Amino acid sequence: MIAFLGMYDRPETAAANDLLWSAIRNNLEKGPATLSREIEPWSAWSSPDLLLAQTCGCPFRTRLYGEVELVGTPDYGLPDCAPGFYRSVLIAKKSAATPRLEHFDRGRFAYNDALSQSGWAAPLIHLQDRNILPGALIETGSHRGSAQAVAEGRADFAALDLLSWEMIQTYDDFADELSVVDLTVPTPGLPFITALNQDPTALFLAIKSAIASLDETTRATLRLKGFLHIPTSEYLAVPTPPGPVLTGLKIKARG
Repeated sequence: MIAFLGMYDRPETAAANDLLWSAIRNNLEKGPATLSREIEPWSAWSSPDLLLAQTCGCPFRTRLYGEVELVGTPDYGLPDCAPGFYRSVLIAKKSAATPRLEHFDRGRFAYNDALSQSGWAAPLIHLQDRNILPGALIETGSHRGSAQAVAEGRADFAALDLLSWEMIQTYDDFADELSVVDLTVPTPGLPFITALNQDPTALFLAIKSAIASLDETTRATLRLKGFLHIPTSEYLAVPTPPGPVLTGLKIKARG
């Protein structure tokens, strides 16, 4: 069996994620002893051995829907978002003048992955609605990598998951060089999924109870406020823009 909670897993949160998984596993009375951290996300999400994983809304609606069971969505209590929802922040390097989003038309845009809701889909819709388009596209592989590309001057702006941005501000010194330019509208947050041969109701109850049982420090580290059900239809209703190949010049990040 596979348990993968890699979406917000970084060295500073790893121990808290281990405690969360241990509590879930105890409630289920089954599952692997440890989280899978070396596995590629798509290998985990698509495996028939998947017991539990957190994915992103864009992969769920575009490729995983019908191939996995939706379990539920964690609530991180993010500002100006309904429970279980999140949004993207568009960030740029700090400057003497307050930057405006239109200043970045045709600018170098860093994004984590072409199937990221917060790093690609939501910001591209947001930009297109305002007649703004990115120029060179820099794929970084992570929200932290996108933020670092902007801080180091390799990109002009980037879009980050709001929770990832909060963690970057907490743990990464280079965040002091960055500022928020704009925010997208909220969309359903990163859902937990399981293989079709598993019981999503049992998993939902196990996760909800596990979150409630965590000590205050662990919940605060993971920013967890609760666990809820967001209908599949709300995920499927979120628009999906064209991918990078059809949108502009894609280049790989360096450094």
